[in-house]
Amino acid sequence: MAMATTTRRAVIIGGGYAGVRLARQLDADADVTLIDLKEAFFHRVASLRASTDEDWTYAPFIPYDSLLANGRVVRNKAVGVSTAERQVVLATGHRVPYDVLVIATGADYQEPARFTGYSVEEAAASFRNHQHRVAQARSMLVVGGGPSGVELAAELRKANPGATVTLAHSGRRLLSRHGTGRMGRRAKAWLEQHDVNILLDTVVSSAGGVGTRLRDQAGGPLGADVVYWTTGTTPNTLWLRLGGLGAWLDESGHIMVDTHLRVRGQRDVFAIGDVNDVSEAKLSPSAIAQGEAAAHNIRTYLDNSKHGSSPRPYKPAPMRIFSVPFGSEAGTTLLPTLGRDVVVLGNRATATLKSRTLAVPTMKKLLGHIDA
Repeated sequence: MAMATTTRRAVIIGGGYAGVRLARQLDADADVTLIDLKEAFFHRVASLRASTDEDWTYAPFIPYDSLLANGRVVRNKAVGVSTAERQVVLATGHRVPYDVLVIATGADYQEPARFTGYSVEEAAASFRNHQHRVAQARSMLVVGGGPSGVELAAELRKANPGATVTLAHSGRRLLSRHGTGRMGRRAKAWLEQHDVNILLDTVVSSAGGVGTRLRDQAGGPLGADVVYWTTGTTPNTLWLRLGGLGAWLDESGHIMVDTHLRVRGQRDVFAIGDVNDVSEAKLSPSAIAQGEAAAHNIRTYLDNSKHGSSPRPYKPAPMRIFSVPFGSEAGTTLLPTLGRDVVVLGNRATATLKSRTLAVPTMKKLLGHIDA
């Protein structure tokens, strides 16, 4: 599709779920520049299995080469924004001018759910290292019983049936901040049936130093050959603070936005996805939904409402469909229905919806690989 004749420049910082969705939506309407230091899109949803199963080593990496028909992807790192000059400052010293800027830098996750290094081979090597450690371990500990912790514990069990696997969670039930009690009970039942030790109401702390030792809140020792933490994420906004734009951030480091996903106090700067302070679950479907919503509001802004369109408030979803796989053939899924009711689906439905493919084909299509 040919881009409309225009000099309107849309710069998007961050090539994660929100950024790629928005870039693709705007490609025919503006001169799009997507800035990301990674060599390829990182499908984080597939990262936990990639860290335990060699057949999945390269599954999380999807090239950016088919994302944009008209715009471009620039491999670089943004280190600052000059709002007065409407320019993004890159680590190389180059400056990229914009008419509208979108910050979609996401959040930083703990190992192994992260892109280590900058190239696909560097990140793949990190996954291979995790695979080796998991295969050799006699005991493994996962700290955190949210969706990532439950999924990782199941993958570890599948990858090394002979090892002791323990899941420690500070809450009274698994998945306590997500979904319903039924999801947590299903997760607990499956993990226990597959010999995963579950420690609830257990706060894990580290003594630090060389040979770090872990303890519970009563001082009891917790040890394992391999330990993974799945206890939260950190928004990637330190670069804004260092660049003198700390006033854009709330106490937790998220960018404060208005109902149209604009950075508060800025007419031409938006923030979408995990990086902003929108009150909804930080899930990939939420990030993609924000990318779609921002596309309309950015078109309206760039058109100066010439065609009678007006910006639309983004409505956070109090609950979205989401699945927690227990390996490739099991899991639990929360399916919101009309009203306040929800349906919790079991192993067969979750395997079809997510567990078997981890949405890899869907994301390949989103990035323009139509033969996926």
